[in-house]
Amino acid sequence: MSASPPPVRGFWRTFRRNKMGMVGVIMLFLAIFVAVLAPMLAPYDPYAPTRVTIDDIYAAPGPAHLLGTDDAGKDVLSNFIYGARVSLIVGFFASFIAIFIGGTIGILAGFYGGKLENALMRFTDIMLVIPDFPLIVLLVALTKPSLVNIILVIGLLGWTGSARLVRSQTLSVKQRKFVLRARAIGASNAHIIRQHIFPLVLPLIVVNTVLVISLAILNESVLSFLGLSDPTKISWGQMLNFAFTRGAMSAGAWWALVMPGLGIVWLVLGCTLLGQGLEQVLNPRLETHHLSVGSKMVARMMGIKEGTQEGEAKPAAGD
Repeated sequence: MSASPPPVRGFWRTFRRNKMGMVGVIMLFLAIFVAVLAPMLAPYDPYAPTRVTIDDIYAAPGPAHLLGTDDAGKDVLSNFIYGARVSLIVGFFASFIAIFIGGTIGILAGFYGGKLENALMRFTDIMLVIPDFPLIVLLVALTKPSLVNIILVIGLLGWTGSARLVRSQTLSVKQRKFVLRARAIGASNAHIIRQHIFPLVLPLIVVNTVLVISLAILNESVLSFLGLSDPTKISWGQMLNFAFTRGAMSAGAWWALVMPGLGIVWLVLGCTLLGQGLEQVLNPRLETHHLSVGSKMVARMMGIKEGTQEGEAKPAAGD
């Protein structure tokens, strides 16, 4: 008998057949690669002081500046490369905070039920009613616009959808027979959650984490575009804000607008494709949609009918 492959290797074999997920992985890891190696890839240091002349402002792309310059005479390509760092840092850390809070509330509410579930879910419903982004803008504006504050605000307000998803999955897992058997032999609640509930809820948490990363990146970009970003850090949203408010459109400097916009779309699309691919791999029930099953049943019924008609037609032809 051949040994079964390890879980990680088996998952990778299945996942690499998913074209959409692989495209998302490539897009995301390319952005991470650029952000990590920014000092080596960027032709200039955007944080270094430079002497600027009138000719350096919104200079067109050329040998010295492959993607032109911005309103401050800075190299757009270097700003673009360093800006990926802020988007990824906010996206990852804010999503981890949101998933931790949402996952904990969802598991506790779904597993224990009763008054605890009612209290946690009513609080979640109240937070869902409040529009997220206006509240994020208000809190960031009232506090000092810094990278840490933006991460905390986005993370602390982005957990509600995850809590409801995890709770519904926990309710489903809690009713399975192996959980009832664990209770029967005297297993504690902490043991059941750790050994039985959490491993089966984890795939949903992983998928939702990737999707929350894209939302966090989008929220950070919009905050930066509105002028609520950390003024000491270069981000794609900040580049868009400076380009719109400092006359890039009237100067015809399209490069100052296109590059940060493409970066935001690249990251959000990569995370979305990766999340959809992970969902298809980790949730096999998506492969057997009711429409696909119905189509197979219809095909079988059509085959039976055709066979019946042929069987009836042959005796008639013989007669």
